[in-house]
Amino acid sequence: MGTTAHVSAATDRDWEERVRRARRRGGAVRSGRLLAKGAAVGALLLFTLFPVYFMLTSAFSDRSTSGTGALLPTAPTLDNFAYVLTEGNFDTYMANSLAVACITVVGACVLSLLAAVAVARFRFRFRTAVLVMILIVQMVPLEALVIPLFLQVRDLQMLNTLLGLGIVYVALSLPLAVWMMRGFVAAVPVEVEEAAYIDGASWLQMFWRVLFPLVAPGLVATAIFSFIVAWNEFVLALTFMTQSENYTVAVGLRQFFGQYANEWGHVMAASTLITLPVMVFFILVQRFLVSGLVQGAVKG
Repeated sequence: MGTTAHVSAATDRDWEERVRRARRRGGAVRSGRLLAKGAAVGALLLFTLFPVYFMLTSAFSDRSTSGTGALLPTAPTLDNFAYVLTEGNFDTYMANSLAVACITVVGACVLSLLAAVAVARFRFRFRTAVLVMILIVQMVPLEALVIPLFLQVRDLQMLNTLLGLGIVYVALSLPLAVWMMRGFVAAVPVEVEEAAYIDGASWLQMFWRVLFPLVAPGLVATAIFSFIVAWNEFVLALTFMTQSENYTVAVGLRQFFGQYANEWGHVMAASTLITLPVMVFFILVQRFLVSGLVQGAVKG
């Protein structure tokens, strides 16, 4: 019995030792994998964030050190921002872009919502053809639309006006916005609307109290897309605006590029100012996007 117990104890110790070695090997493998993943993520972040770092470093450096050699902050200053906002008239350009972006966001959200409800809930002739045409319009290159749009805006006497540019941006944003909103509207069960009708709600009451909260995330996504389109577009703004006081930020940035030399400090300061409103707008609306998704999941 004693010999058997001794052998059993030795076997147990040998088994425990093997388990410990296997765990150590497994831990080493997991550590190696985590290290490799961390290195990959770090490299991706470096590749993604380096342009932003370079932009900020050049924007806050003095003119003698800003540019291609400004990898480290030297002589931090706000002179570039002061020049851009005062002598560069970038405050006017930002106000113009903000006005155009507001027109675009409001127009695209309202029209895309109504169009999405029409194509998702109502049955009419050529309904599929309308959807296909909307998709085909989205595939047309912007360069092919510049001259026709210019002639139409000129005939409407809206050249050099922020309203005319905003209307054009609404037209550019609508095809994709309608398709986005159609998906959100189609995802709402028809039974939810029918239940509202049974409770005595009119179509407008059902639309505002039932359908609208459920498709709110789609409106937020459409607003973000439309804002980015209006804020960053360059070709049409350059074509339609011939007066400098009506320039948008994308066109206003061009003045800091010279024929023989570029004012990189001014360019990077202006680029920083262009980036900030997009970030602020997304931060302001993203909580509505998340809350709308949660509300739609609960109500749907």
